[in-house]
Amino acid sequence: MGMAAAAAGVVNYPLVAALLAFAVAQSSKVFTTWYKDNRWDARQFIASGGMPSSHSATVTALAVAVGIQEGFRSASFATALVFACVVMHDAFGVRLHAGKQAEVLNQIVYELPEEHPLSETKPLREILGHTVPQVLAGCILGILMAVVMHLALGRS
Repeated sequence: MGMAAAAAGVVNYPLVAALLAFAVAQSSKVFTTWYKDNRWDARQFIASGGMPSSHSATVTALAVAVGIQEGFRSASFATALVFACVVMHDAFGVRLHAGKQAEVLNQIVYELPEEHPLSETKPLREILGHTVPQVLAGCILGILMAVVMHLALGRS
């Protein structure tokens, strides 16, 4: 039995595919920030928001890997797919709008007079969600990671 075949028997393929997709998405944010802003920012390794969506990459890789392993007609795949859709909708819906609201609130606080009790309030995090292209890029990355892991583990 080859090394890949032996590893395939003990590796939780959907979990590894999801974690790999997350790691690749977060790592790539460093490069997309460099490309966009022409600066290196190591904080992007742990930042939320940005291109691509690591949340979308993670849940899509999980759903696709479960579909490959358990079958695309299985209850497990249906559960993972619904979970992925909820997470991705939240990323470009609720969280994106919460970030925009935080931006407006920060501007309001910034314009308060110094004597106002809220003028020293710590700014809210503004980059919380994702745009649709960021979510789609994460989704594509997740599919790729699930397929690459499937091929790398020699799954049939």
